[in-house]
Amino acid sequence: MSDTPEELRRRSGKSATEIRDAYDHDEAETTSRIKRRIAARTRRHQFGDVDGRVLDVACGTGTNFRHFPESAEVFGVDISGDMLEVARDGATELDGRVGLQQMDAQRLSLEAGSFDYVVSALSTCTFPDPIEALNEMGRVCKPSGQVRLLEHHKWQFGPLGELQERSAEEEYRRVGCRLYDDPAKVVEQSDLDVVGRRRWRLPPFTGVVARPPSP
Repeated sequence: MSDTPEELRRRSGKSATEIRDAYDHDEAETTSRIKRRIAARTRRHQFGDVDGRVLDVACGTGTNFRHFPESAEVFGVDISGDMLEVARDGATELDGRVGLQQMDAQRLSLEAGSFDYVVSALSTCTFPDPIEALNEMGRVCKPSGQVRLLEHHKWQFGPLGELQERSAEEEYRRVGCRLYDDPAKVVEQSDLDVVGRRRWRLPPFTGVVARPPSP
């Protein structure tokens, strides 16, 4: 395991209740519009070939759903009922392939080893205890399966980085989002075994592929 990332040491997350309340219906609608417009390429790369039983943790408004193969059986969970309401409206276009339930990512009410893939996007930065949530993802993933994550990282490009830092301060105050230098280091603190990673410059996202711990 690597040292705990500075941002995780320096800033505690909001509580699960605070996060749930932060994502009211207006926030859910705004988040849905923004996320549809950015990062489609990175989502397709990270999630476009998952198959079998797929769990989308902190699925929000269901932005990932359109990037999963038609053959995938998808189950999405999120702590925000308003987010799930927007996701449910979008899921009607997917021929009933998506099940949804309100649930805390740190306490998944799901059987161990019951999913072929567990995915999550732009979430570890917000979880009150990301290590606990990541361990839960590993618990419900089959030993032969994968956990795939997509997270934003700090931009290292002068003015753009400064703009991102200012935006990150507002995001932290609003929903407890922490901006990491390297999101993969957070994953390495969990029980998951990181087997792959990729960093994009635009948008500044990191993709992580991990496997659940050995039985």
